Amino acid sequence: MGGAGSLGSMGSLPLWLLVVIFVAGAAVIWVAGIQLSKSTDILDDRLHLGSALGGLIVLAVATNLPEIAITVSAAASGSIEVAAGNILGGIALQTVVIAILDVFGKRGKGVRPITYRAASLGLVLEAIVVVAVLAVVIAGSQLPPRLVVARLTPDVVLIAAIWVVGLFLVQRAGKRLPWHEDGVAPDTSTPRPSGHRTRGHDEHHRTSTGRAAVVFTASAVATLVAGVVLERAGDAASSQIGLSGVLFGATVLALATSLPEISTGLQAVRQGDDNLAISDIFGGNAFLPVLFLVATVISGRAVLPQANASDVYLTAIAALLTLVYAVGLVFRPQRRIAGMGIDSFVVVLLYLAGVGGLVAIAVL
Repeated sequence: MGGAGSLGSMGSLPLWLLVVIFVAGAAVIWVAGIQLSKSTDILDDRLHLGSALGGLIVLAVATNLPEIAITVSAAASGSIEVAAGNILGGIALQTVVIAILDVFGKRGKGVRPITYRAASLGLVLEAIVVVAVLAVVIAGSQLPPRLVVARLTPDVVLIAAIWVVGLFLVQRAGKRLPWHEDGVAPDTSTPRPSGHRTRGHDEHHRTSTGRAAVVFTASAVATLVAGVVLERAGDAASSQIGLSGVLFGATVLALATSLPEISTGLQAVRQGDDNLAISDIFGGNAFLPVLFLVATVISGRAVLPQANASDVYLTAIAALLTLVYAVGLVFRPQRRIAGMGIDSFVVVLLYLAGVGGLVAIAVL
């Protein structure tokens, strides 16, 4: 597995050093991700990006910079397997992040599950967009690999189109829906419309727009570099221990690149922005398959038709987990199991079972 570009410089390093490099890259992504989120919030507030379609695009790109870096690096070096596994495995794992937020975000007696507190039709709509994009991924995997025109394939173009239409629909749903309470259930924690992040107004007043732009740029560069380091060190390490590229991308690499979502999501939940924490997860998951367009343009090859059984399997798992939370947002379960809502508990069980099936696919 892996291309020469990703293994050439690190393939000769000992395994322990590769692990140290990988952990260091993950730490950089964690710290830079927090700073990236804070600076994005300030710029969003000062430049009024959140009220426009461009604001949502900026937020989606900023949140997924590690995945962008890994996809570009993997596609350029020919490691399409790693890029596909990271994207599709990342969607499944980032959906499980909602369960992490459910458990560790707010704790105590009488605290209701996160999908009860954050239920809204806007979030259900975001979940539908994620499932729609994943359906095109599965359909695209069955197309002939020679269907490439101008370094593009119809499946990745359709994925990008669905994402853009989804952004418009979510924006419209955030303004007005022909439902009671504008599609927001009673007694939920939705302090601001979907598409805006948590903001600390005191910190905003203390930080200038110029400084926020500098922090944003520096954090973005650090995240991009750390993402490339993660992909190359992890690719070399997984090759040494005999771990398949898709299994590594769907588990270890996906977890490392999900660190920004975990840190910023916990911060949002603890400040009472449950709706926004879930919206960030669904928004990022809808954006990730758009990276297949990037991978197709860079590599010049049809990526999805080359998807193996593991990739299609991961796509189905991601869609299933998303649908479980969509149902949870509609029914708003109040009962908690093992410190989380029933829907989160089901998602964790399904994901663990899914990883078991992925191991069986990779081994058998």
